Amino acid sequence: MDEQALIASARAGNMHSFNTLVRAYQDIAYNVAYRVLGQADPAADAVQEAFLAAYRALPAFRGGSFKAWLLRIVTNACYDQLRLRRRRPQTSLEAMVDDPDYAGTLVDHHESPEEILLRRDLAQAIEAGIAKLPFDQRVVLVLSDVQGMSYDEIAAVTGASLGTVKSRLSRARGRLRDYLTGSGEPLAL
Repeated sequence: MDEQALIASARAGNMHSFNTLVRAYQDIAYNVAYRVLGQADPAADAVQEAFLAAYRALPAFRGGSFKAWLLRIVTNACYDQLRLRRRRPQTSLEAMVDDPDYAGTLVDHHESPEEILLRRDLAQAIEAGIAKLPFDQRVVLVLSDVQGMSYDEIAAVTGASLGTVKSRLSRARGRLRDYLTGSGEPLAL
C-alpha cells in the first residue's frame, strides 16, 4: 500500500482510496477508542465520527504521519464522547442484563479454572484502573502500553511535547500500579 498515493487520491475525491485508508487503520483506531472509553458502542461511535472528521479535514492534512494525524482525531472524538457522557449520563440496558459468568473468550485448556479466574480478575482490574485515569494520562498509557507506540509517535498524536508524554505516562503507570496494589488482593499471576 502506497499510503502517500492513497492520501493524494483521497484528497482528489477518490472514495475508494479513502476507504482503503479506513480499512488500513480501522482496527488500531477502534482499539485506541475502546481502551480509552472502556465501552464498545461509544468507541465505535467515536471511530465513526473520527473517520468522518478525517475525511472532511483531509484537504488540510499537511503531510507527515497519517497514522498520528488520524489517531489525534480519534482521541479528540473520544474526549467528545466522554464530555457527552458527563452531560447526559446513561445506563445501558444490555449492561443490566449481562450475565457476569458468561465468558466470550477462548479457553486455554492448559489453564486451571483458578488461573482462568485470576487472569479475568486481573484484566478487569486493569481495565477499571485505566478507566479511572484522567483522560490525558489514559490516552498516553493506551498508546504506549497497549498500542506499543514510541514516545515520538505519542507526542505527534497528542500534540504534547516529548517531556509531557513521558511525564503523563509515568504518572499514569504509577496511578495504575497504586490502583492495582491498593485493592487489598494480590493480582499478579
